Order: sequence, then structure tokens, then C-alpha cells
Amino acid sequence: MRAKSHMVSVVITAVLALASFSVSASPRILQWHTNKGTPVYFVESNQIPIVDVRIIFDAGSARDNGQAGLAVLTNALLAEGAADKTSQQIAEQFEDVGAQFSNGALRDMAWLSLRSLRAEQYLNPALSVLKEVLTKPVFSEESFQRELANLKVSRQASKQSPSSLGAEAFYKALYGDHPYASPVNGDDESLASMQRKHVLNFYDRYYVSSNAVIAIVGNLSRAQAENMANDLVADLNKGIRVPALPVVKPLEKAQLIKIPFPSKQSHIMMGEPGVKRGDKDYFTLYVANHPFGGSGFSSRLVDEIREKRGLAYSVYSYFSPSRESGAFLMGMQTKNEQASQATELLKAELLKYWQEGPEDDELESSIKNITGGFPLRIDSNKKIVEYLAMIGFYHLPLDYLHNFNRRIEAVTLDDIKSALKRRLNPEKMITVIVGGETKSPSQIN
Repeated sequence: MRAKSHMVSVVITAVLALASFSVSASPRILQWHTNKGTPVYFVESNQIPIVDVRIIFDAGSARDNGQAGLAVLTNALLAEGAADKTSQQIAEQFEDVGAQFSNGALRDMAWLSLRSLRAEQYLNPALSVLKEVLTKPVFSEESFQRELANLKVSRQASKQSPSSLGAEAFYKALYGDHPYASPVNGDDESLASMQRKHVLNFYDRYYVSSNAVIAIVGNLSRAQAENMANDLVADLNKGIRVPALPVVKPLEKAQLIKIPFPSKQSHIMMGEPGVKRGDKDYFTLYVANHPFGGSGFSSRLVDEIREKRGLAYSVYSYFSPSRESGAFLMGMQTKNEQASQATELLKAELLKYWQEGPEDDELESSIKNITGGFPLRIDSNKKIVEYLAMIGFYHLPLDYLHNFNRRIEAVTLDDIKSALKRRLNPEKMITVIVGGETKSPSQIN
């Protein structure tokens, strides 16, 4: 069996290598609902005999409801036993037909993904196992305790990581009592009190057809895709759509958080709430960030902080749009004795950019870079199915991919200046600095 699986995997790899640049630059997206009301987003792609399926639920850590880590734990347990199959049997059955399965959870969403060869002798068994994982998880006490223990180990490891400590403190300060403040992988208190019944309740509430989106890309007709989507969710409870998340409040004042850590370098994070998916300023701010801190070694931040002053090897900025306002974040690492200087310079560069925006040549170069690289963002079925999932989950227009470059090219300097002034406030940033003292990580709460 293993030899057969290896041969199928080799075929998949070879086919993908031959077809990596054959995907249309603007795929035609079809959209409908299953018999149970679940939205489906589909792109027919006949260049390669592969099918990609992604099922997304509004079941990320924003739905933990005070039990941090519950969304991640529930999602991880889906493939740890389903119907009459153990986790090993599930993995082996996917492997036997060369299928690739993955699952995960973030702040907004949780998902299950499958990639399979199109031929029915491979696709049908893979879909059958996927359906069992989705609709018939066992959530045994043994699996629950094992995965919970893994999360606790990861939690302890995160206390030894200055970047993890900084990120947790940053998001807590950024979001306060908003659900986005919940640590995705849990905290000490929540993991200590977690019980199997919490997982069962979370699954019953959030893994329902009314709370799902299905994305499909591959060598299928629409009718075949409809049948596939209907069957996948046929045994799910219909349930009810979860309520909208609360609006993220703007920061009222600046805040500096210093976390002692026995390291030679300080990890610095600075930011505030930014934009959400579908925001009218999204494309403008996406372009605005590119020359500032989003274009790697050609960005202003790298030029000013790394090249001219040697304060950091890497420095960056980005907007992370979410269902509600995601973070605008700047970050870098620097020697402990340079942390104050680097932090002040970071603030100064943001203030200057906020006031003036990019130079004409920076804007022109950024637009060319973004639009020129866009075809590589959708040069495989796997990338397209992830975009479909995003479009469906965040209710973006079906022409999102088709109009992406057009929206980027339409951004002007005046647009950028206006959006930066309206959406950012350099005087009200959260700043987190981890490092600079010799207190051990075990002393950090």
C-alpha cells in the first residue's frame, strides 16, 4: 500500500510542476449554495487532474468565549478519530490514495483542506474520509488529553520565546476586552480548566452548515462540484449563523509595555488597529505600506534603520486585515542597548511617512511591483482555493481577483495621504519591547 501511495504522490508532484504557470490570471468564479444553505465558491480548472477542496468555518479563536485555545484544540481533534477510524487509520487512508489533508485555526476562521487526484479511484475515497473527519469526529477522552497536553507544552515553549511573549502582550493591549485579544493557542488558566465537554459544545455550535463556506478548484464540472459540496455537508447540523463580532475600538492613548527577558536582543512591536477585509481603504493602505515597510530590503524602514544606522537586520510593517479591524504592525529586533534609539527612530519614520506619504517614484515602483507579482499569487490551484475561501468567508465581490490590479493601479498619492491620516494615529500606538533585563522567562507572568 505504501508503494502505491508513493507512486500517486510522485504523479501529483510531477503534474503540478508541469502546470505551475498554466492557471488563468483571472479565474472565473461561480457561486451558489448547497441544499443546506452553505455558500460554495468554485473555479473549474481543467489544466491539471487535481481537485482542491477547502471548508471554512467561523470558528477561530475569536469564538473562544473566554476559553483561550478552545478553537485550536477542537480543530486539531477533528482528525484524531472519526467514525470507526483512529487518527493513524485516517492518515493512512489519505496516504493510500495520495491525498493531502490539512486543518487549522486562526483568529477569524478554522478550516479543513483536501488535495486529491481527480480520478475517481483516488478522489472518492479521499472525499469519504474528509466527510467523516468533518461530520463524525469522535473527540475521545484519550485524544483530548493528548492534544491538550501538546498545547500545554507549546504554551510553556512560548514563554521561552521573546517573539511569542511580545505578540501575546501586543494583542492583549491592542484589543483589550475584544475577542481578538484571546491568545490563539491558549493561556495557562484556560488550558488548566479545559474539559472535553467544552470541545463537544464548541463543535456543536460552530461546525454547522450555516456557519461554513466551501471553496472548490479543479477538474470538475459545476454539476460535479455541486454534488460534491452537497454531500460533504449533508450530515452536518444546519445550526445557526454566529453573530457578528463587536467592532474594534480605536486606541485612546499610547502605551509602552516592557517585558524583561534574558536575551542579547530586544524584540520590538509597535502598532494599532488597522483595517478589516472589504474596507474601502484596504487597497490604498496596502499600496501605502509597500514602500514604507512592506517591500523587504527596498523599503524605507530597512533603508533608514538597517542600511543607514545598522540598528537591525530586518525591520518590517504590514496591515493584517480581519473580519473586524486587524492590526497595523511594525516590528524589528535590535541589540538591547539600542532598543530605545531604534524605537524612537521607528516612531519618527512613521510620523514622517504619515505626514508626507511616499515619493512619486516610490509609489510608481510599488504599484509596478505589486501588480507585476500578482500572477504569482494565483499560479496554482492551491493558491486559488485559498483566495476563494477568503472571498467567501469575508463576503468579498466575485470580481475581487479580476479587479485586483486595477484597484492597485488606481491608488494615488492623495488617496494615500488621506487614508493614512484617517486610519492611523502615530501618537496612539501600542509599543511592546521584550528583552533588556536578566529576569528569567519563568518569572514572567
